[in-house]
Amino acid sequence: MKRAIYPGSFDPITNGHLDVVNRALEVFDRLTVAVAVNPKKTGFFTYDERVDLIREVAGDRPEIEVVTFQGLLVDYCREHGITSVIRGLRAVSDFDYEFQMHTMNKRLNPALDTLFMMTSEEYFYLSSNLVREVSAFGGDVSGLVDPRVEARIKRKLAESTTR
Repeated sequence: MKRAIYPGSFDPITNGHLDVVNRALEVFDRLTVAVAVNPKKTGFFTYDERVDLIREVAGDRPEIEVVTFQGLLVDYCREHGITSVIRGLRAVSDFDYEFQMHTMNKRLNPALDTLFMMTSEEYFYLSSNLVREVSAFGGDVSGLVDPRVEARIKRKLAESTTR
């Protein structure tokens, strides 16, 4: 069985992320979508909310596991027998950072390889940051995120304005 991990913040998960998930499953039998915990950052959604959203929009598919992890990705992969990392690229500018991460991960765990996947053309410009910013100003994010994610964003924004 070929397994891979797709790590990220997914705050929130976008249609670009889902595009990479679905295409990664054309190459791998099992995919772990791993929400990276960074205690130095406060996110829009909590880690549990992100996991729930990913599970909800990815569907009840046994080939997808959704987890959170803290610490080094290479350690998580070693502990779980994962040797392939999926990284989505939107533009050439993403490659610089991702190549550095790949090189460091490879140094720390020579058995770990990275597969870079370009997002589909319709999502080249899309990021979680952009979705949050547009939503915060009342803009339309339909088509950028699953409708259930959009509804959760609106609900969270409404809750924050009533406090």
